[in-house]
Amino acid sequence: MNAVLLASLGTGFTFFMTALGAATVFLFGKKALSDRLFRCSLGFAAGVMIAASVWSLLIPAIDKAEELGKIGWIPASGGFALGVFFLMALDKLLPAFHPGEDRPEGVKKSLGHSTMLVFAITLHNIPEGMAQGLAFALAAQDNSKVLLAAAIALAIGMGIQNFPEGAAISLPLIQSGMSKKRAFLYGALSGILEPIFGIITVFIAGATMELLPWLLSFAAGAMLYVVVEELIPEAKLSGSHIGTFGTMAGFLIMMILDVALG
Repeated sequence: MNAVLLASLGTGFTFFMTALGAATVFLFGKKALSDRLFRCSLGFAAGVMIAASVWSLLIPAIDKAEELGKIGWIPASGGFALGVFFLMALDKLLPAFHPGEDRPEGVKKSLGHSTMLVFAITLHNIPEGMAQGLAFALAAQDNSKVLLAAAIALAIGMGIQNFPEGAAISLPLIQSGMSKKRAFLYGALSGILEPIFGIITVFIAGATMELLPWLLSFAAGAMLYVVVEELIPEAKLSGSHIGTFGTMAGFLIMMILDVALG
């Protein structure tokens, strides 16, 4: 199996889904995405990422470590903690914008409202790209159809969650006065880091298989940090159960995809 080609196809699909979500500006125009749909979408993304972190990253990290003769929980927990601290550091160093707020969280930067929105969501695509690159690298390294099916399930799940993310960027931008074409471009490009980091991670993982369990759990920690810090609080902001419903649905669908295909 060619890991780079597989990762390129997988992350290319998720990037396409982001662009497809951003293209909703041409359908809805300046109409706002309903609050309930937005909260449900955030919850769905959280559920997908939780399930992917467990089935596609942490469990394979433990299994791979044991295959290499290591104690499984050590790289799994160590890499997980490093992933959490990495995202915490980025949140401290870089501005993070939350929908519905006028000011960014974190270090003050001379960035516009629209730029902060795009930047915040784009930043969180890094662990998603890493996760896909690692999943395909693991499948290629073991030449395993089972692991390949799991990596494909991960890409499908990420693609499903990226559609509302693209819309969540482009629709608010057009409401702020930006042109449809420019809002679409910003929304689509927010997903560009996924294929970039997915392919880079394949090369890193290919250099030494000893690091693969650490890298898998690192991506899991980074993804779960995004879920706990950003997605779930935003999904529950309205006080309704729609965000919870979205999270349960996303987790269930991703679990089914991972187990059925893997």
